[in-house]
Parts: sequence; C-alpha cells; structure tokens
Amino acid sequence: MEKLKITQIRSMIKTKENQKRTILALGLGRPNYVVIQPKNVQTLGMINVVKHLVTVEEISA
Repeated sequence: MEKLKITQIRSMIKTKENQKRTILALGLGRPNYVVIQPKNVQTLGMINVVKHLVTVEEISA
C-alpha cells in the first residue's frame, strides 16, 4: 500500500475554519510537522482542501 508524507509548510493563522479542522484531522498543527498517511480517497480529499498549506511526497512501501 502506498503512503503519503505530508509536511505542513504554512501556518493556520488567517485560514478558514474548515481548513483549520482539516489540518488537525490530518494530524498536523504547526509548520514543519510531518505525518505519514495512507494514500486513499479520504486523505487525498483532505489534502486538496489544504493544498496551499502542505507539501506531499509519495512513499512506496
């Protein structure tokens, strides 16, 4: 199963409430935090909402 390495690169200050909740749901919280999430439809949808706040790298298992 493929995984995604998600790094938050920008702060949540002055962002919409749904974007703040999405960042927290991904397991991030402040700039330079990194999480590994599975590559599935739900995760890709959340990344699409906050694509301007994060960078994504694909990790093959």
